[in-house]
Amino acid sequence: MAEPTIDAGAGPVALRRSPLAHLEERMHAAAVTGARGVRLTERPFLTMVNLRVDPTSDAAARIEKTLGAPLPRQCGRTTASGPHTVVWLGPDEWLVLSRADATAVAAELREALGGDPGSAVDVSANRTTLELSGPAARQVLEKGCPLDLHLRAFGPGQAVSTTVGPVAVLLWQVDGAPTYRLFPRSSFADYLARWLIDAMSEYRGPEVP
Repeated sequence: MAEPTIDAGAGPVALRRSPLAHLEERMHAAAVTGARGVRLTERPFLTMVNLRVDPTSDAAARIEKTLGAPLPRQCGRTTASGPHTVVWLGPDEWLVLSRADATAVAAELREALGGDPGSAVDVSANRTTLELSGPAARQVLEKGCPLDLHLRAFGPGQAVSTTVGPVAVLLWQVDGAPTYRLFPRSSFADYLARWLIDAMSEYRGPEVP
């Protein structure tokens, strides 16, 4: 049996495949338009760097200068500057989401840490990103998320760890459309995407009075 061949000029970036590439057409077909519209897409290969540092330290100040944004100090808060969004995960832990190159971002943060205690680890392959948007997006999430997602409690710019269905996710509301981004572990992404597709299906029909 012939051995599979790989193009010697194709690097790891060219060969990588997102966790939900096989569901792309199904997600597209599940989209609903109109006043009860909702759409699900994957935004693969987003840079994610896990950051640990004492927020009162000089290293934290150097990191904030590197990112161009303060480290959020409260649960649910995010800050943003340029290509970077910083999400609070714990009293001394954050997730840096970025459109910049993962290796470069992690290296810059490690340089800012210097010899002080802390860490900056590229965890981009740990999760993928699902984007749920449209007028009915909140109602879809409310079928399986224990959070109060009403604007009085959760709005644009907020991000928290929670569950959707049985899947643990980091949930970030990007804007008031509303648009949400969900960050599940890659190994659970298929289940979550299928759960959301099923939850979206009722919005194809007329609203029940």
